[in-house]
Amino acid sequence: MKQSNPEAVTILIVDNDEVDIRAVTRALRKCHIDNPIAVAGNGAEALAMLRGEPTARPVAWPYIVLLDLNKPRMSGIEFLKVLRDDPALTGTEVFALSTSDDDRDKVAAYRHQVAGYILKTNAGTDFVDLVTMLGKFVVTVRFPERPQRKAA
Repeated sequence: MKQSNPEAVTILIVDNDEVDIRAVTRALRKCHIDNPIAVAGNGAEALAMLRGEPTARPVAWPYIVLLDLNKPRMSGIEFLKVLRDDPALTGTEVFALSTSDDDRDKVAAYRHQVAGYILKTNAGTDFVDLVTMLGKFVVTVRFPERPQRKAA
C-alpha cells in the first residue's frame, strides 16, 4: 500500500555521503513512500534549490529537509542559521541526521528549530525508523501555501 501524500511532499536529502543517501532512498521505497526525492550534496546547493535560483534544480513545495549536520563547505548548523534568517524559508521542516550523540550538537540543532534529531549510527534500524516516522509525517501534516519572496 502506498503512503505518499496526495500533496506530494518533496523530501530533500542534504548529505554528501552516497551510502547514506542510498540507504534513506532505499528505505523510503521499501516502505512504499513514493514522494518525490531531491538530493543536495551540501548546504549551499540546498539553499539554492529551496530558493529556486536559476542555476539550481528547484524543489517543489511542500517539502521537508533531511539534513546531515556534518558536511563540508557549510555545516548543518550554518545551513540552519541561514535558513532560519530567510523569511521565505524560516518555516521549513528540517530533521537533523547526525553520527553525533553529543548533547551540544543536539542543543545547537534544536536551537534552530529542527523537527527532530536522528542518529545515523545504526543505518539499517535507524533509517527504517526514520522512514516509518516520515511516512506518517507526510500523510498527516498539512502545509500552508508556500511563503512568497519579497521583491528585491
